[in-house]
Amino acid sequence: MIEILLEAARLKQVRRAGWVRCGVPDAESVAGHCWGISWLILLFLPSDLNREKALTYAALHDLAEVRVGDITPHDGVAPARKKALEDAALRELLAEAPAGVRDAALNYQRGDDPEAQFVKQLDRLDMAIQATVYAEQTGKNLREFMDSARRELKSPVLIDVWERLIKRHTDT
Repeated sequence: MIEILLEAARLKQVRRAGWVRCGVPDAESVAGHCWGISWLILLFLPSDLNREKALTYAALHDLAEVRVGDITPHDGVAPARKKALEDAALRELLAEAPAGVRDAALNYQRGDDPEAQFVKQLDRLDMAIQATVYAEQTGKNLREFMDSARRELKSPVLIDVWERLIKRHTDT
């Protein structure tokens, strides 16, 4: 169990590749992104969804990146190949973890339940928030991240947040 703790802690050092590609100085870590999603869960998770399950998904959703890196669409890796790499990494990483943790990781990957579907939207909303922060800090045009996030949002509440962000983003 110590090994998974030490390896997972390295997510604090894995930088989000999209921000690095765009030349954002001191780009956020994958662990920072997971924290961002957790914060969004606390603010926006509908009351009929399970908070503990959603927070578990937030903690696990990018764990495989500690082994495979943060693969983006710009890396030229086919989506099926990316999924296979991440699935294999998760299976290896979580081999010694309690069964409930392994099951949660698989449930999130499959998007089987409303919590997973909502957390996947929050994953994108967090990217839009970070794009807005970086655009304000650097003056860079990060609209591609905003547009990518919007395509995944379905919740009216999250779409409203995105619309407020895009107004701010385009005013910078």
